Order: sequence, then C-alpha cells, then structure tokens
Amino acid sequence: MRTLVWFRRDLRTDDNTALSHACAASDDGLVAVFVASPGEWSAHDDAPVKVDFWLRNLRVLGEALARLNIPLKIVTAPTPRGVAPALLGVARECGCGALFFNHEYEVNEAARDDAVRRHFEKHGLIVRGYHDRAVLAPDALRTGAGGCYTVFSPYRRSWVKAVLERGVEVRPAPGRQRKLDVRPDPVPERVEGFESPVDPALWPAGEGAARARLELFCRQRIQGYKADRDTPALDATSRLSPYLAAGVISPRRCLEAARACNGGRLDDGAGSNPGAVQWISELVWREFYQQVLVGFPRVCMHRAFRPATDRIRWAEDEDGFGRWCEGRTGVPIVDAAMRQLRATGWMHNRLRMVAASYLTKDLFIDWRRGERFFMQHLVDGDLGSNNGGWQWSASTGTDAAPYFRIFNPVSQSRRCDPEGLFIRRWVPELSAVEGDAIHDPSELPGLLRATLEYPAPIVDHGAARERVLAAFKALDDRAAAR
Repeated sequence: MRTLVWFRRDLRTDDNTALSHACAASDDGLVAVFVASPGEWSAHDDAPVKVDFWLRNLRVLGEALARLNIPLKIVTAPTPRGVAPALLGVARECGCGALFFNHEYEVNEAARDDAVRRHFEKHGLIVRGYHDRAVLAPDALRTGAGGCYTVFSPYRRSWVKAVLERGVEVRPAPGRQRKLDVRPDPVPERVEGFESPVDPALWPAGEGAARARLELFCRQRIQGYKADRDTPALDATSRLSPYLAAGVISPRRCLEAARACNGGRLDDGAGSNPGAVQWISELVWREFYQQVLVGFPRVCMHRAFRPATDRIRWAEDEDGFGRWCEGRTGVPIVDAAMRQLRATGWMHNRLRMVAASYLTKDLFIDWRRGERFFMQHLVDGDLGSNNGGWQWSASTGTDAAPYFRIFNPVSQSRRCDPEGLFIRRWVPELSAVEGDAIHDPSELPGLLRATLEYPAPIVDHGAARERVLAAFKALDDRAAAR
C-alpha cells in the first residue's frame, strides 16, 4: 500500500513519528503533502515572518525528501473546510490508500483533523494519527484527582517521573524509499498577504540549521543559561523556539541534548549543570501549556482560564495600545522590547513578560489584544505558549501570578539590563543617556530631558497599580459575597 504523509508543523525528516510509522507500514512507497491555507493562517493571526519561515523550511524539507525518493506535493485550501477534499484529491491522484499525520492540539486544528479523518474513512482510506509535538502527549499525565494540571511545579515533577519511567524514543530519519512515478511540486517563494519584512538571514531554514543552533547552545551557552537567561543584551538563550514551533527539530532531540549536558539526568544532583536543568524546565513549560489547551479548550476560544476574570472591564485606550505596539510608551525597556519584536520577529522571553505586564497592568488593556499582536509578529508564535504567557502576566490564567504581584517595568529594566546595553541598541534616541537615567529618562533634569526625542511615560506606574488592585479586589469581593 502506498501512503500519504501530511506535513504540518513537523517540517523535518529526523525523529518524525508519523513519517517513521508511514515508512514502516508502506510497501509501495510514500508521498508527502503540505496544505497551504492562507485563510486559516489569517484566522489564526499567523505572522508573515512565521509563514515565510515555514515556506523556507518547507523548501529545505522538500529537498531532503527528494533525496529519500519521497515526492512533496503542495496543495492550496483557502479555508479549513477545503483541507479534507484537497488531501483526498492528492491521495487519489498519487494512488495512496492511507494518510498518516502528527496530531495538532488546538481546538480548530483538532476539528479540522477530525473532519479529514471522517472524509478519508468515508471513502475507504486508512487514517493514522500520532503524538509528536511533545515528549509526553498532552493527556499523558493526570493529577491525583484525575484532572489536568493547572500549576507548573507539580506538573514538572510528574513529567520528570514519567520520562524516567517510560523513557524517550528518538527515531532517526528514514532510509531511501523506492522511486515513484510522482512528480514533486515546487514550493512557493511567498504567499500573497504574508510578505515578511524581517531579514530571513536572522532565521536560517532547515534541520541542519536547527541542529547547528542546538549544538552551539550546548557547547557554548547552556552552562551559563540559568545565570544569563534574563539578560537580553547577552546572546545567552538557545533561540530554538521558532524551530520547535515549526517542528524543524523535535522536542525529544532537544531533551536528549540537554540531558547529555547534565550527565544524563533530568534534574538537579551532584555535579549537575544548572543551565541544562533550567533549560529542560523551559521545555517542560512548553508541554505544560499544550496539556492546558487540551484539558481546557476555552483558552483556545479567547476565554480566560479563570472565568471570573472575563468580567474585568479593561480600559479602552486606543492611543495607549498604539504606542505600546510601536514602542513609544516612554518606558525604555518596554519600547526596546517592542522594537526588537517588530524588527526581528522575536522577543527575549523575560521581556515578553515585562511587555505583557505593562500592557495588562500599567495600561490595563485586555490581554487578548496583546496576545493577538504577538501572534501577528512572532516567528515562533505558538498558541499554547503565547496564550499561557499572556494569561500568566494578566493574572487570568493557570499558575497565574497573583494579581497583587505587579512588575515595575523600571525595576525590571535595572535588573535585566543594568548597563542599558539592550535599551541603547533598540532605542537609539537614548544612546547618549548615561547612568541609571537610561531606565527612566523622566528623572533627568528638565532642560536635558527636553533635548531628547523620546516621549514622557504615558502612564504613572503607581496610579496604574492602584487601578489594577481595585479591579481584581472587586472580583474577589463579588465572589465572597455569593
């Protein structure tokens, strides 16, 4: 039987679960397919830089598959409704009797995949789906009460225990297949409406680039990762998130590399590498938020995890939102972070929290607006991680920071960018400001402050803090009165 392998956010040949199973099950060769769905991408706020990254990685994948005699077909389905008939058309055209793919977990994607399964089975074809996007499937771990985890620390302990007990299978790339009489399709250079303004050299494509980035991180940076990861002026993080989000490298390969840096362990111990232990925790955070998507699907539907917080009346501040988006808030660390995002398609993780806290707590603007803006600009945009991070910052989500714990952006700036190196890079109008004033130019003497082409802060942090506290306390008072 000939098999069709549907690639989505798993753009690799190495350690690809569906591809590996398809090779084992097929005795008449494999055909690969990718569905371009601009309407779906727009509906999900996928960033042009991310779509461009997908296409460039898809092109490299097509070349790798060709070397294995697996032709890659490209079809277009303007909306999710058209995906099933488009895939069936490829299967019929290429003589495939089965469809293999790796699961996606978001509500809309899961519904689309169910529709594809029903459509194929209705026409007598076999469908097989596999868990691949995480080391452990989202439904693999349960609390003592049988539910999903909503707090990270116990989830992490359970995750480590399960991985040690079950082990992790890493599958090598398949061998060369029998040559088929199927012509591969060219991968489009671009898709209308998704032209990226970001220099593609910032995010080189392909499995080789992802592996090289992982190897460099493990060789040069992972030892100091725990100490340096919150300093955006340093190139101290792995920057593998775009490759994980697009599936250009598997989380199992990343875990394998991190464990090797930690003497084979997953956690602390004698002689452990604190940076490797911390980085493994970041991989677990990614899986924590994936199980939240599956266990609490409302977070995929623009709903707060904590339903009571949907009653908050967020501020209608179009000017404030616009200035936050543009990096013109008058708070240097926030503006530097937002400018980095717009220029590179990526933002340092610590600054994602700072920028999100500023929007939701200082400007008191609905977290959903910030979540959407990030998705529209991030090369590594992932619903689970992005939504989880925004709800954590807004105190509306799982494992949320208590609402009374509010980031002071100036204090955060002094902590994570003490010399102002990151600020001076991304906010050049402040490059001549010396000393501690780089974090809060409003403290400068009047005449010197007037010479800067930089706005004054658009909101007073102290007053904003009181507004947030009052709004959340009102929710608590309402709940207590019931």
